[in-house]
Amino acid sequence: MPTRLYLDNAATSWPKPPEVVDAINQSLVGFSGSPGRSGHQFSIRANRVLFETRELLAALFQVTASERVVFTLNATHALNTAIKGVLRQGDHVIISMMEHNSVLRPLRHLEQAGCISLTIVECNRQGAVDPAMIEAAFTPATRLVVTIHGSNVTGTIFPVREIGKICRKHQAYYLVDAAQTAGFLPISLVDDEISMLAFSGHKCLLGPTGTGGLCIGEGIEIASLVEGGSGSRSERGFHPDFYPDHLEAGTPNSLGIAGLRAGVKVINAMGLPQIQKKQLDLTRLFIEGLNEISGAIVYGPEAGSDRLPVISMNLTGRVPSEVAYILDHEYGIMTRAGLHCSPLAHHTLGTAPEGTVRLSIGHFNTEDEIGYTLQCLQQISKASNK
Repeated sequence: MPTRLYLDNAATSWPKPPEVVDAINQSLVGFSGSPGRSGHQFSIRANRVLFETRELLAALFQVTASERVVFTLNATHALNTAIKGVLRQGDHVIISMMEHNSVLRPLRHLEQAGCISLTIVECNRQGAVDPAMIEAAFTPATRLVVTIHGSNVTGTIFPVREIGKICRKHQAYYLVDAAQTAGFLPISLVDDEISMLAFSGHKCLLGPTGTGGLCIGEGIEIASLVEGGSGSRSERGFHPDFYPDHLEAGTPNSLGIAGLRAGVKVINAMGLPQIQKKQLDLTRLFIEGLNEISGAIVYGPEAGSDRLPVISMNLTGRVPSEVAYILDHEYGIMTRAGLHCSPLAHHTLGTAPEGTVRLSIGHFNTEDEIGYTLQCLQQISKASNK
């Protein structure tokens, strides 16, 4: 096996497709101008890349107009923009116990400041939420519901369409955190009744770090988080009030967005069904193998279930950080141990405060790599039981 084996794709995908690397290089060397800030050919070409990427993403997520796809630094930036941009004094917000700190922390900040009230809905030991419990948490002041689309800890997929219908029924906004699912699961702002969708560009979308975005449904107005240069309406002393400029202050990451465009094109060429089948076949193989290892504990949905290729596990007698260290330093296998920025999820699983070892499969992993990883975990488990 190679000296390095990457199983941390839920953090960021690796390797990046050659097309992504080439697109970034071509942008950097060939036309590294500031998009929308000048009239020369470099600026025009860079602006064209941004426009084409918006169009690709709008088609992928079924956004009604590409100008309602706003580029951000990452999903965290997008979630903060949406949360702080729609909430008002006295609003009530509903989230689940599986949410990432990118959702929990901004809401706790607003709650501590006395701006909002917050309800956190319990999930079961597989990380699944009951939509009826979300509906039961509504109050007359509920303005926003925020949930993951798929868990970065257990791989559990949330019933977003059902939750979206509940939110529409109660005239509340529904913000979906698609950091783990954009580029892996089909998503439709219209059909799933999603008000706002936050996505990461550097995970399943195969783009570089420093890319992400926020998709905004029709009729939804979000207050700007940052104001400044926009390349439009420069004569005015106030930031533009139209999308995407309203939420895109300052020079954008045009190099990263060029890479993201290439990543989306790769995904479109492969097709989501093929992407899902390959990774879920490897996930099933891996979970079934873990179930054969003495002392291995697997969390989340079972093998063959409707899930993401994200597996959390522990070995009896070993703390997660120790297992991850051994995998990396002795076997060359890169994973992630700990709480994965989702402490509420680990309280749900009963794995706090140490957390779990997370192994997340990407499109470029192979069956041989999964077999090798299982052999290594078997050896670590045997050493633990001596």
